Amino acid sequence: MVISFELALTFYFAAVIAGIVDLFRKAPAAADGQPSGFTAEERFLLALTVGGFFFHTVNFLWRLFATGHMPVTNLHEAASFFAWALVILFFYIEYRYRIGLLGSFVMPVVFVLMLSASVLPRQIKPLSPILKSYWLWVHTTLAFVGDAAFAMAAGIGLMYILQERFVKKKHLGSLFHRLPSLKVLDEINYRLISIGFPFLSLAIITGSLWSQSVFGTFWRWDPKEVWSLITWFIYVFVLHARLRQGWRGRKAAYLSILGFVVVLFTFFGVNLLMKGYHSFVK
Repeated sequence: MVISFELALTFYFAAVIAGIVDLFRKAPAAADGQPSGFTAEERFLLALTVGGFFFHTVNFLWRLFATGHMPVTNLHEAASFFAWALVILFFYIEYRYRIGLLGSFVMPVVFVLMLSASVLPRQIKPLSPILKSYWLWVHTTLAFVGDAAFAMAAGIGLMYILQERFVKKKHLGSLFHRLPSLKVLDEINYRLISIGFPFLSLAIITGSLWSQSVFGTFWRWDPKEVWSLITWFIYVFVLHARLRQGWRGRKAAYLSILGFVVVLFTFFGVNLLMKGYHSFVK
């Protein structure tokens, strides 16, 4: 069933190309200055993403039944699951807010995650005794949902920065009219971080409980634990700065991007560069 992964990667790549073309396409705004529904290009991107997600899900289910456990126990599986969770959240945000251009900003992240997974070892190995626990399902699902929300918030933050630049330069062209208002983008950014933060918090808590059940201690100062805690404090600062200091708009957008950079380092950098019982590299 390797072909299902390759097909998913191909569909996602096509969606990225469609998104890039859509970004540079000139489209007239509706009479009220707002985009009038999804364009043909945006519907095509969405259709490609649905196709990729179908094959992606087939690959996920195949590895699930082949291994008998949650397929997140090597870096290939983890990167693939990260992308899978991000696509699900993308579908939800599209359904909820109808942002046609969102795919142009999110699908490149999905494709990079999948491309990274494609070059990483895929072989299925016997499961470590440490991972033979129901905590594997609970802890990893919480962590990846949180990471997906932070990734989406970063994409929305980038859209905000771009839209604000159009406003400041008074360059109210086609792309300006096709992006949501600054107020809407700021609201979505905050909602996504508000979703991601409790999931990250629960992931850390369940990870501590899992550690206690295996090692007899709630905290071992493993590099992944340390960087997850650093990530947690960054998003504590993001929420505190917004709620207490009024850091909205551009500042919140930049902070959401910074937070996601740390998420990526915690995911890839820690696994590849540091040794610990979370590391996939022996």
